[in-house]
Amino acid sequence: MPIALILVIVFLTTQANAQSETHRYVIEMAGAKIGTMTATKQVQGELTNYTTVSDVLVNLLVYKVKIYYKTTCQYRGDKLLSAVVETKTNRGNYASSTVWNGDHYDIKATQYKYERQATQTANIDYSIVNLYFSEPSGENRVFAEYFGDYYILTKTPKGTYRARFDDREDEYVYEGGRLTRIIKKNAIKNFIIRLQD
Repeated sequence: MPIALILVIVFLTTQANAQSETHRYVIEMAGAKIGTMTATKQVQGELTNYTTVSDVLVNLLVYKVKIYYKTTCQYRGDKLLSAVVETKTNRGNYASSTVWNGDHYDIKATQYKYERQATQTANIDYSIVNLYFSEPSGENRVFAEYFGDYYILTKTPKGTYRARFDDREDEYVYEGGRLTRIIKKNAIKNFIIRLQD
């Protein structure tokens, strides 16, 4: 059998076993579009890869804010194997990583005005990327890849989910089990991430 035919069969088999889901969002501030976000989930065998990419450019009264933000996570079943966050801004570039190393996670977050370095032996089974693809079900905390730490997650009386970490707060809104909006609370003005597709 020619090698080209074998490669085509392997490629088609791999593609048939991979399941992909993508959601596109628009990012708004004060009703004006300031950026976009894409969240992708790809299941291949026992591994699930998640990627979120956002690109923001906003002119505030006295300065311009430019942010490119990418999160890449890999899970095996319900276990986070790795999470990498790259942040590129007009105020510098930053990164966070959480990596499973056999019996513990090595966590290192170096972000704008925030740093954390830690190890953790407890399994991380639910993180922010999961919120883009399914409504929380009984979780009371969610691992924030950006911070390398946990948000406290609570369901509000109006059925939304509030995620809090220190002085930061986000609100996740679901309709029919699908994430349709995120309200990122900000001292200047809230950011709204709204589902497009």
